[in-house]
Amino acid sequence: MDKIFSEYDKMINELEYIQNKELMDLLLENKKLMDKYNNLGTTDIKKRKSILKDMLGYIHESVDILPPFICDYGENISIDKHSFINHNCTILAEANVVIGKYVRIAPNVSIYTVGHAENPLKRKAGYSYAKKVIIEDNVWIGGNVIILPGVTISKNSIIGAGSLINKSIPQNVIAAGNPCKIIKEIEE
Repeated sequence: MDKIFSEYDKMINELEYIQNKELMDLLLENKKLMDKYNNLGTTDIKKRKSILKDMLGYIHESVDILPPFICDYGENISIDKHSFINHNCTILAEANVVIGKYVRIAPNVSIYTVGHAENPLKRKAGYSYAKKVIIEDNVWIGGNVIILPGVTISKNSIIGAGSLINKSIPQNVIAAGNPCKIIKEIEE
C-alpha cells in the first residue's frame, strides 16, 4: 500500500504539492517569529540569536544574521558554525536549505527552493515543487545574488555579485554572471 503524505511531507521530500491550511499555518507561525526578529534592534544580539534558534531548524551559536531577514518555513534551514549572513537576505525554504561552515553571504541575497508547475492547468490549480539548496563550507556569495532551486555551491567557491545561479557550482572556483558561469579555478 502506498504511504499517504501530507502536503508538508510532499513539499519537504521534493514532490509536487499544493499550499493548504497546514502549510499556511506553519508559514504564519514562522512569519510571527520573523516579524519579532526584524523588529529588534541590530545591537540586541542575544535576543536576536534566541529568536533565530526558535525560528530555524538548526543554527550554530556562532552564526550571525543581520536584519531584515525574510524566510519561509524556517525549520527547513540549517546554518553551521562561523557563517555570516548580511542584511536583507531572503530564503524561501520550502525544501531544505543547508548552509555550511565559514560561509559569507553579502547583502540582498535571495535563495529560492520553490518553483511552480510548468503545466498551466496545474499551476492554476496551485501546484508547486521544492528542491533543496546546499551551500558548502567556506563559500563566499556576493551581493544581490539569486540562487534557484536544486543548486549546490561546492566548498571554497566564490560567487560574484549580481549573479543568477541556476546550476550547481563545483568546488574551488570563482563564478559570476547571469546565468552564472565559472570564471576561473581557485588555487589552494
